[in-house]
Parts: sequence; C-alpha cells; structure tokens
Amino acid sequence: MIFSANLGFLWTELSLPDAIRAAKRAGFDAVECHWPYDTPAEQVVQALSETGLAMLGLNTNRGNTGAGDNGLSALPGREAEARAAIDQAIDYAHAIGAGKVHVMAGFASGPDAHATFVENLRYACAKAEQLDIGLLVEPLNRYDAPDYFLQTTEQAVAIIDEVSSDALHLMFDCYHVQLMEGDITNRLKSLMPRIGHIQFASVPDRGAPDHGEVDYGYIFKLLDTLGYRKPLGAEYKPGGDTDATLGWLRSVKA
Repeated sequence: MIFSANLGFLWTELSLPDAIRAAKRAGFDAVECHWPYDTPAEQVVQALSETGLAMLGLNTNRGNTGAGDNGLSALPGREAEARAAIDQAIDYAHAIGAGKVHVMAGFASGPDAHATFVENLRYACAKAEQLDIGLLVEPLNRYDAPDYFLQTTEQAVAIIDEVSSDALHLMFDCYHVQLMEGDITNRLKSLMPRIGHIQFASVPDRGAPDHGEVDYGYIFKLLDTLGYRKPLGAEYKPGGDTDATLGWLRSVKA
C-alpha cells in the first residue's frame, strides 16, 4: 500500500512547504491538505518539485469559521460565497497540480439545502471538468460535526447520482464512516466504484491508526485485495510530535 500525509493534521507546526518536506523524509508517498490558501502556490510547487511528491487534494474554504461556518455549498442564500470558494479551490488545485477538491457542504438540513448543494456541485463539476480535476464529497460524523449536511455514504451516493458527473466521487473516510455507519468492510466492497479517495484514523479518538476499534492492518490488506492502488490518506491527529506517531507507517512499509 502507498500512503498520503494529510498536512491539515500532521506537522502543523511547520509551514506547508516544510511540512511537505517532512512528509517526504518520513516515507510518505504523497501529501494532501485542508486549506492551503495563505501559502503562495509557487512555494507549494517548489516543495513538491523538490520532494517528488504529488499533492492529492485540498478543501474548499469553510467560510466564516468565527461565525460557525464549516463549508458553504449546501447553504441556501449563500450561493455566491460558495461558488467563489469553489473557484478559489479549483484554481489553487490547478496551480499546484492537485488532482482533487473536496467541496464542503456546511451546516444545513432539509430539501432546500439538498437542492442548493446539488446545484453548487453541478457548477463545480462544470469548472473542474475543464481542468481535469476531480471533486469529492465527504460525509462527516455527527459527533465532530453536529448538523453537518452530509452524514452518510448513502446520502452522498444519492447526491453523486443526482449531479451525474464523471468528475464527482465519494471521499470515504474510515473514521467518519465507522462512527456513523460501521460495517467498513462491506461498505468498501460495495462503494469501491464510487470512491475517489480514502482516509483513515483510529476510532474513536482520531489518533494514529495503531489502536482503537478498527483493525487497519486488516483494512489495508482488504483494500489491496480489492485492487485499490491509490495513496491512502493518513488524516489523523497526532496529539504531539508527528514523527513520534509513525511507527504504523514503518511497520506497514517494512
């Protein structure tokens, strides 16, 4: 298996370019991030060029986090902000060679939110398809993100079907799926054609994948058996020095 370091959680004490370099030294095969927009794109490109790592993806801007925003694309009445965030993310991804953008839905519910999300995703797909960039939607669990619009893989797949674009896929985060739905093995098997990226962290504490209720040794072997050959995203909270938590990576790659 090959692995991507999610720099939204790992090496957060470093600048994004230096975190990319740290991921290379640690033995990761790729990187991904959350919101890189404060870092000039050319600095990211330089670090990626130095290390030979690919930046897999990034998130759309969350909006006004001080006011409680956690994404904009399912919020009725805020379509202009949502589409500005989509434009920003796709343009930044294109500038640094990132292959995917996670379109964040935000805190909302009901049929109007559903319709708003679908239309904003259609807008995003039309732009992304022109640049050969993929889009992702990700269900978040109700414990970490109460009232987040997208909460289950079933809901996500229904929206993907409704949008009907080859650019749009599911972000399957094992941590979120286990907390909301469980049955990760069968869900991975059945949803594999819909999955654009897979992330993981221990459950329930979102730490390194070497403890908790999910056996990631089994999950990694399952994904290999299923023919999944893309990097798996290590999106966990190290709770301190990232390098001190990487025994799992050295063990898997041994």
